[in-house]
Amino acid sequence: MKSISKTVKKLALLMCLTGAFLFISVDSLAQRHRGGGGGFNRGGGAVQSRPARPATQSRPNVTRPSTTRPAATTRPATVRPGANNSGTKINRPTNNSNRNNTVNRNNTVNINNVGNRNTNISGNTVNRNRNNVNINVNNSVHVRNNRNTVVRPGYRPYTRPPYVYGGYRYNCYHPYYPRPYVPFYWGPVWHPWGFFVATLATTAIIVSVENQKYHYDQGVWYTSTNGGYTAVPAPVGGTVNNIPSGAETVNTGTVNNYYYGGTYYEKDGEKYTVVAPTAGTIVEKLPEGGEEVTIGDVKYVKFGETYYQPVQVDGKDKYEVVQVEKDS
Repeated sequence: MKSISKTVKKLALLMCLTGAFLFISVDSLAQRHRGGGGGFNRGGGAVQSRPARPATQSRPNVTRPSTTRPAATTRPATVRPGANNSGTKINRPTNNSNRNNTVNRNNTVNINNVGNRNTNISGNTVNRNRNNVNINVNNSVHVRNNRNTVVRPGYRPYTRPPYVYGGYRYNCYHPYYPRPYVPFYWGPVWHPWGFFVATLATTAIIVSVENQKYHYDQGVWYTSTNGGYTAVPAPVGGTVNNIPSGAETVNTGTVNNYYYGGTYYEKDGEKYTVVAPTAGTIVEKLPEGGEEVTIGDVKYVKFGETYYQPVQVDGKDKYEVVQVEKDS
């Protein structure tokens, strides 16, 4: 009995110790929770709620200074001079931050146009230099049509003695006024003697003179040649309905002639007929294709067998048709 009583006492003591240990552990855990802002209420009261955290404070707005770059600088356009004070304008790109822009600098300026008119007509290039004569002439074709190169004598007697040289007399009404021969440019549709074209315009007409066919177009006379047409002197007697509007009216001493591109016309009713030049006729312009020849101390301009002497009339430079005769 005694041993059983001792055993019960030991168990009771062990239970008391275990209970005390559990109580101390629970109390320690409760204190830990209370130190963290929450925990158990020993008095059996309601569980205390954790205090709310303060709202997050907003940072003040900071305005940073603008970093806008200044606008790109545009360089002024550069004009490079070309022919006749013309120019090709080259616009340089703006100086921006993009360095990969490709600039086309392959502008081509035609510098070969100084004083020249380059006209491409029916595949033929005519270099019309104001200071010289350089024409596209088919030299293989000999222009021997002299129908308008025989000068008709003047209608009034000469008051001046002729210039005599080499067995010939050269008669003019006006004194010789030396100056260089400068051909006149009648436009892209006019061609001098010997000029070759492959085709003619649709406005060309056929004119028959003494059983020979000619082609006439805008003041120019042609004959058919191998592979095309060649400009020739206008045949005396050739009649057309119209002549170019730029024809010059000249006086022969008795009648008025119409002069265009080295050819003389007389009005015959409603038509115009080619006539030979009359000695003493004054014209202002000579066409291309003339030959400047020196006879003694005088320089004439020769077309076929017709001679023109440089003269001055009323202060203006002109040319007079010369009457050439053999000195008897």
